[in-house]
Amino acid sequence: MQLKDKVIVVTGGGSGIGAAMARRFAQESTKAIVVADLNLANAEAVAAEVGGVARKVNVASEAEIKALIEATEKEQGPIDLFCSNAGIGLGRGLETSNEDWDTILGVNVMAHVYAARHLVPKMVARGGGYLLNTASAAGLLSQIGSVTYAVTKHAAVSLAEWISITHGNEGIRVSVLCPQAVDTPMIAGTDAGGVAGVDGIMSPEAVADVVVAGLAEEKFLILPHPSVREYIQRKAGDYDRWLGGMRKLQARYGQKAV
Repeated sequence: MQLKDKVIVVTGGGSGIGAAMARRFAQESTKAIVVADLNLANAEAVAAEVGGVARKVNVASEAEIKALIEATEKEQGPIDLFCSNAGIGLGRGLETSNEDWDTILGVNVMAHVYAARHLVPKMVARGGGYLLNTASAAGLLSQIGSVTYAVTKHAAVSLAEWISITHGNEGIRVSVLCPQAVDTPMIAGTDAGGVAGVDGIMSPEAVADVVVAGLAEEKFLILPHPSVREYIQRKAGDYDRWLGGMRKLQARYGQKAV
């Protein structure tokens, strides 16, 4: 997908990867960029940089996602690319409360569902469109120290696969972004990015460059850390051996991983 003259929405666009993507997209002569974030001040700051529009949105609310889509299409035009990027890390082991499960499921999974539910039919009706869902390498591998993060990111990847399988022949293109450690507030306070930082910590700007390249090639998996592809192959090639290796990582990092 070429981004010139496109209408793009980025959730979680007020900081981190979302902000970096908005800035990078703006270099591609886009038609409009809508920066959506729960923190309106952050969204407004990024929108001012890119000549875009800021909107305060709680992505865990279906009503707010629907309103975001409707307002954008009314004011900026049909959405060409929806980047469902907002995400959180919350919870650790099996003792994690139901309330925390509900919260992280709302942001890391249901936000993607809501966007697809209210946008895919519109895109199909006009002949196509593009969804970019931010997940994590944890959605392809796992997450030492956080069952909630591992499960929700796996679900995000599975949802993107299903949408691509089910609606790909109707013009819906899907990419899923699966980085390891990125220098964002999510890894603040961890030692060298924790277990996710074993292959180094990327800047959000470097991730955004990889995203633009991945979108241009319409790749389903966008992997800023190339080693993740090798890890996936090892997992598929010998699942038991892979689990053994992950247990070694668990012993090394334990509850310090997140």
